[in-house]
Amino acid sequence: MNFNYFLILILNNMAKHNELGKLGEAIAKEFLEQKGYRIEALNYRTGRAELDIVAKDGETLVFVEVKTRSDDFLFDPEKAMTEKKETLMRNAAVAYMRATGHDWAIRFDVIGIVVRGEDRYEVRHGEDVFF
Repeated sequence: MNFNYFLILILNNMAKHNELGKLGEAIAKEFLEQKGYRIEALNYRTGRAELDIVAKDGETLVFVEVKTRSDDFLFDPEKAMTEKKETLMRNAAVAYMRATGHDWAIRFDVIGIVVRGEDRYEVRHGEDVFF
């Protein structure tokens, strides 16, 4: 096998990973809307940090990280949060609050989605997972 073959495999896997992530974010957005949340922003970026979803739950501003997997055999997708990711989310949240003037109740949630097939998925919503 040559280098080009491996490069094609890697790029195909990256494309599938990106598609899975986008699917997960769409499922999470719909899930939150059905729970009565108001979506404020999707994929808010500042520097190296990104917030997948920013939503309002009543008066509380909620910063949501979406973790999507095609299988939960080895671990739950919501357990994929790292300290580095939490720090990046906090930094992005501060930037978002400064930009919008929000200065009160906030929370950090994680939505884990396991896609089990076409139109078959499981959603796990962890509220207030870190501060």
